[in-house]
Amino acid sequence: MIVMSIAGVDPSGGAGVLTDIKTFQAIGVYGTGVVTALTAQNPYKFFSTLPIDENYICEQIDSVFDSYEIEFIKTGMLYSPEIIKLVAKKIDEYNLKAVVDPVMVATSGGDLTKKDIARVLNKYLLPKSILTTPNISEAEKLANMPINTKEDAIKASEKIVCNNIITGGHLDGINTIYINGEISTIKQELIETDNLHGTGCNLSAAITAYLAKNNDLHTAISKSLDYIYESIKNGNYGTLIQQNVKE
Repeated sequence: MIVMSIAGVDPSGGAGVLTDIKTFQAIGVYGTGVVTALTAQNPYKFFSTLPIDENYICEQIDSVFDSYEIEFIKTGMLYSPEIIKLVAKKIDEYNLKAVVDPVMVATSGGDLTKKDIARVLNKYLLPKSILTTPNISEAEKLANMPINTKEDAIKASEKIVCNNIITGGHLDGINTIYINGEISTIKQELIETDNLHGTGCNLSAAITAYLAKNNDLHTAISKSLDYIYESIKNGNYGTLIQQNVKE
């Protein structure tokens, strides 16, 4: 089983392609990675972003598919409308199933994308995706509404243009899941810790890996939430520590 991450690079290893590959390996799938941008950051501070040219991103993707058959991909930091449109085109070209982490702002602070990304995601990428995994602030942008309560999260999830899980780290641990028109929630204990950098990256990568291992969406999400809980519980260095999965 081979999967792909299309995302930015966090040199501290806590987020982006580097942590996606760690998560893929921990769950037992082979991970490939396409870099959309370089960042200078660590779990506590964001410095700057250097985007990769779209043509070179395209060449990276095509070079991997020249050798490997891949069904499932995940996306993270896509930075610009042009990169989003390119990834949407590649989803069609290679008939891919995409899990979209709609990364907009780094946990350590700092804008990771150009403005108007939510509109472009809604128009070009999310309609072609099997799932998106926004946190509360990202879901507010995608649904164009404030989220302060569980009821708000349910309304927002119904407005987002594809299946989604709105993560509950900032909503009393209540994760709101919308799959094929049906709403469900999973409440998790919130762990008091500073080791949270890259949580969204790890969740979307875990879901992608579990889907590649022939789990349905509900099961992949449930297993991934358990995986993230254990990874946060065992976190260190300001970020999560991946937990090898025994199945």
